[in-house]
Amino acid sequence: MIVLGIETSCDETAAAVVADGREVRSSVVRSQVDLHRAFGGVVPEIACRAHIETILPVVEQALARAAVRLDGIDAVAVTCTPGLVGALLVGVSFAKSLALAKGKPLVGVDHLQGHIYAVRMAFPEISYPCVSLVVSGGHTSLYHSRSEIEHDRLGATTDDAAGEAFDKVAKILGLGFPGGPAIERAAAGRDPGRVAFKRTIPDSLDFSFSGIKTAVLYRVRGQDARRPRLLTEEERGDVAAGFQEAVVDVLVEQALRACGRTGTRRLAVGGGVACNGRLREKMRARAAAEGIACWFPPPIFCTDNAAMIAGLGYHLLRAGRASGLDLDAVPTRFHRA
Repeated sequence: MIVLGIETSCDETAAAVVADGREVRSSVVRSQVDLHRAFGGVVPEIACRAHIETILPVVEQALARAAVRLDGIDAVAVTCTPGLVGALLVGVSFAKSLALAKGKPLVGVDHLQGHIYAVRMAFPEISYPCVSLVVSGGHTSLYHSRSEIEHDRLGATTDDAAGEAFDKVAKILGLGFPGGPAIERAAAGRDPGRVAFKRTIPDSLDFSFSGIKTAVLYRVRGQDARRPRLLTEEERGDVAAGFQEAVVDVLVEQALRACGRTGTRRLAVGGGVACNGRLREKMRARAAAEGIACWFPPPIFCTDNAAMIAGLGYHLLRAGRASGLDLDAVPTRFHRA
């Protein structure tokens, strides 16, 4: 089965052609980073307009690279939740039009499930059940995954997502956008204990990162946040390292607690923040010490892409979960992914 996947949940316009859930025949991602850099974050209206302008050429490029025509596609899979509602609507409307015009099955895909499945695409040897951590710019969530399409939510962020906190702290420090890579570069070679921040770890398996973001703000601009300090490059690096270490420690602790509470010895980590080298290093070390197998996909499968949407769409279709033409864009995530 050959599935065309479409992803427009935030600030990347992506299309991919995937056969039988794993064989990636093409994957095209058009980034909007340059459009949003001046604002230090994603501007929804700009993102939506860019999706409208680029979705057709991106889909055409994905089909051309896969050497397949639309008539050769067996189904169309599209991200329908969660995300920016306007951005989602562009992809959903385009996918519905294609499915209707060509008489192909349509399947709506949960973006967070897609990030979980991206790990499976990279490592088919993963077996279920496992604990899945999705950590990205808009989401930080833990799941007990029982199959490719069955995920029970264990916890989620109660305020900022980890990636959002990285972006905001990078803006406070004047490091630029996107914040994750900027923070990691600034922190490289610095002592994370030199400027320490408190870790917020609830008794539940939820996450909270707004407190540490505010702590950085007060550290840099004073308790009233109105007295900006001129930081040296070394001071910026120390703050970035301390912030990064605190966020990583919370992610590692909660993920391993989830493994303990579910009795699961397998952990899959996906999403854009899964590219972070310090997170990979500490998570793998702690997991190994506790006898837990841990998988991170390659960076190309961590950030938003349509290959994971097409791959997961294959499994949803096999399970009889096709969507109708009344498929809608839902900006908020479901309680059960």
